[in-house]
Amino acid sequence: MPRIPYPDPTTITDREILDYLEDARVHGAPRPESQAIRAHVPAVIRAFTQAWRTTFRTGVLDHGLKELCRVYVSQSIDCEY
Repeated sequence: MPRIPYPDPTTITDREILDYLEDARVHGAPRPESQAIRAHVPAVIRAFTQAWRTTFRTGVLDHGLKELCRVYVSQSIDCEY
């Protein structure tokens, strides 16, 4: 099975991307491993992180309800992640 390698953080010079990676490491969400893969393409990590923050860290729904929705979706598709 092919694997996408994690980028070497010492080769990333974009401060915004480094901040996204550190934020994921500190908070555990979005998953740091997934963010590391997205960091290969700066436009991808930027777009994903901005959408993630809008959806999960701000907005009108209570965070607990958002978590219940995530669990529901995970269970409904038999995700074992």
